[in-house]
Amino acid sequence: MTRIRLLTSLVMAPVAIAAILLLPTGWMMALAAVVLLLGLWEWLELSGVEDSLARSALLAAHLAVMVGLVWASRSGEGLSLVLFLLASFLGVAWWLASLMWLRNFNFASTPDGYSRMIKLAAGALAMIPAWAAVGYIHGGEPHGDRWLLVALFVVWGADTGAYFVGRRFGRRKLAPRVSPNKTLEGLAGGLLVGVGVGLLVALSTGIPASRLPGLALVCVVAALFSVVGDLFESLLKRHAGVKDSGRLIPGHGGVLDRVDGVLAALPAFAVGKAMLGL
Repeated sequence: MTRIRLLTSLVMAPVAIAAILLLPTGWMMALAAVVLLLGLWEWLELSGVEDSLARSALLAAHLAVMVGLVWASRSGEGLSLVLFLLASFLGVAWWLASLMWLRNFNFASTPDGYSRMIKLAAGALAMIPAWAAVGYIHGGEPHGDRWLLVALFVVWGADTGAYFVGRRFGRRKLAPRVSPNKTLEGLAGGLLVGVGVGLLVALSTGIPASRLPGLALVCVVAALFSVVGDLFESLLKRHAGVKDSGRLIPGHGGVLDRVDGVLAALPAFAVGKAMLGL
């Protein structure tokens, strides 16, 4: 499984990097919308929406919100990023609130209409702010594409570091009821690798060294948020009684299994970047 996981990553990573560096912001947001809506399809299934027509309608509703945000952000000078930043703030608020849900594992675990509605709302608060953060980061000047690349490498580095450090040194469980395989040692390793990789990518892409102290802080916060996103998806899967969110990506499960950390990390990175003026 590790070999398949690695080979799949070696294919997906260059494609993602090329898209970030070569596509204009509008097309990058369109691509991000496709990926996140695929993840939302799996989220809806985990939430108990089994009917394909109902899921399609909900996807269309989320797409309409995305289109509405773009339409409302038009200006004579191009695309304003204010609404995308506000949506990112909303995402950060949601992920902070989700910590209480993670502490209360049984909340909304019953497969009924009440739990389904709560999880549907959670899906909207996860997907739309993450998509808006893509637009805010990539559309920022100068070199928004490089900043988005740094943000994603923080998540990828944190996920990879936590996986290998946790397997080798993991002893103390991080959240045994939510994700039994995650450990505090893996968390520490993931933070070190994620922040280190993020700073190295920043330097290699020409981001000024003077911004590295502030960027290091943003990377730490983003890496921590990525763990929250990962844990929350694990909670959804445990409520649904499944191991993976889907089977689309060999060795990785579904799309949601790959973007769970990104959903939480990107709004945090966008907000941190804005607040520190990076």
